[in-house]
Amino acid sequence: MIRTFGFKKDSEPYLNFSLASLSDHDLQWYWVDFDNPSESEIELLQKHFKFHPLAIEDTLFSLNKPKLDYYEGYTFFILNALKDDTLDPSEVSLFVEQNSIISFHTDSLPEIDAAWERVTGDPSHWDKGSIFVAHQIFDKIVDRFFPAVYMIEDKLDGLDANLDRKFIHKLLDEVFQIRGDLLKLRRTVSSMRDLLYRILNSERLPGFKEHKIYFSDIHDHLLKLSDMIESSREITSDLRDSYLSINSNRMNTNMMVLTVITTIFIPLTFIAGIYGMNFDYMPELSWKYGYFLVLGIMSCIGVLMFLWFKRKGWFDS
Repeated sequence: MIRTFGFKKDSEPYLNFSLASLSDHDLQWYWVDFDNPSESEIELLQKHFKFHPLAIEDTLFSLNKPKLDYYEGYTFFILNALKDDTLDPSEVSLFVEQNSIISFHTDSLPEIDAAWERVTGDPSHWDKGSIFVAHQIFDKIVDRFFPAVYMIEDKLDGLDANLDRKFIHKLLDEVFQIRGDLLKLRRTVSSMRDLLYRILNSERLPGFKEHKIYFSDIHDHLLKLSDMIESSREITSDLRDSYLSINSNRMNTNMMVLTVITTIFIPLTFIAGIYGMNFDYMPELSWKYGYFLVLGIMSCIGVLMFLWFKRKGWFDS
């Protein structure tokens, strides 16, 4: 799907006009959005707009990394939005000229829809041009990072409280899953932060200098996101170490109990083994109280060993 918006010099906006009639409207600036385009619509990047083959190649073949390239007459950007379900990056390509902006994305993104509604729905934005549209797209994409980070922070709070009384191995699985999500977020946020840094310090983007304060605000948001992600990663490290320590302590306690039980039964098994031998002349075999004597000796040994281990502190938790 292709949607178009243009602003005429006499303050008349145009929506959803055909690209063939683009030159007929004498537009001050225009925005063309390729939203999950078909094969025939993709060909317009080359046939109608005459973009450089390398830029088109970067647009069509996923790089999953934000970038900035300079071409004659326009600037090419690749941005990374987030897929809500997987937190994987979804690419958005921008071709920004002084009087036009072309956006391209194979996934239908609410960030682009929000930017489209803000630009086309408010008459006060119609005369602000393509750089303002680029800022809106950047801003909406970065704003969508915050809910994902907040969601992870809420999960970490839940793991720390453990109100559901989950077992340690399940808690560890969730911690490692969260660390994987944080790694995805950190990779995306870091790349977007580096892209904004290049934009703010570039001398080849004259139109962006007038909006530098707005892009600087987006860069500040990305710095905040980076700090939040690193803080969450530190919390996952603490939780992981804590859970591993608790699990190790429980294992040691269990092994100690098993060791005590085994140690107590070793002499008892020894006595039972001796009196289980089939010799004719063994002491107390013919005595009618021999069985009870042996059981008494075994009981005394077991109780005495138990009390000795308890005195040594083996049963202290």
